[in-house]
Amino acid sequence: MAENTTTNDCAANRSCSEPVCIDARRVYDSCGDKDCMSDLPVFFSEEGQALIDSAVNVRLRDADVLTVMTDIEPVPFHRGFYSIDMTYFFGVTLDVFTSPYSTPTPVTGICLADKKVILYGSEGNVRIFSSDLATDEYDTQNAPARSLPTANVQVAQPIPLAATLKEKLPCHRLPRKIPNGIADKLGGAVADSGEKIVLATLGVFSIVQLLRNVQMLIPAYDFCVPEKRCAGSTDSPCEMFSRLDFPTDEFFPPNVTECASGDGSGCGCCSDTDN
Repeated sequence: MAENTTTNDCAANRSCSEPVCIDARRVYDSCGDKDCMSDLPVFFSEEGQALIDSAVNVRLRDADVLTVMTDIEPVPFHRGFYSIDMTYFFGVTLDVFTSPYSTPTPVTGICLADKKVILYGSEGNVRIFSSDLATDEYDTQNAPARSLPTANVQVAQPIPLAATLKEKLPCHRLPRKIPNGIADKLGGAVADSGEKIVLATLGVFSIVQLLRNVQMLIPAYDFCVPEKRCAGSTDSPCEMFSRLDFPTDEFFPPNVTECASGDGSGCGCCSDTDN
């Protein structure tokens, strides 16, 4: 009886644990970086390039990461280390001015940037065979794989810093073929000619990781049993709306001195402003 009481207390207070083996992705090495990617040629559709050729000035309005293509290769004579070549594809939005006092016209373009890092990914020479369950028939066999590291790239929203309008030079060529899925965002084929070029400067924060699937022994306290009941949606729209809190912060934005945390300890982000 005492053992049952102890077990129940452990489950209730989550003070006891048991070792369990899980298959998870372990980060073997990682690095974070802050890059100022300057003078990136921006490429447009035929229609967009025609507007750029008639422009007198441009302004960089917004930027976004469309995708990052990676390629991993082992580093010769350095066992366990891998070079990660990354190609960033950015989508940028520009305000194009065709005369000094004209209303700007928004134009979307694409620019590319390359980056390379070397990280430790450990070694593994085993081959992995796996299958997916198929009820009442032979399981579906997955393609054999080797125990190789996987690259994971996390990129924050790019910061648009500057854009310059210049005469196009022979070196301002598309360095590689843009994937069709990305080129479609321009609304047409990428123009390979033109008289002017836009050079964009972006600030990029990124984290690069090398991961492997490994079996790890970890402490487990309990199963994740939901403690909250699913709310039904049978109420009328007005009844559901009546349960929403009034969005006071939307009407009364907080002052600069109101950034302290609720416990009164302060978050430290107003110290410079208050002085």
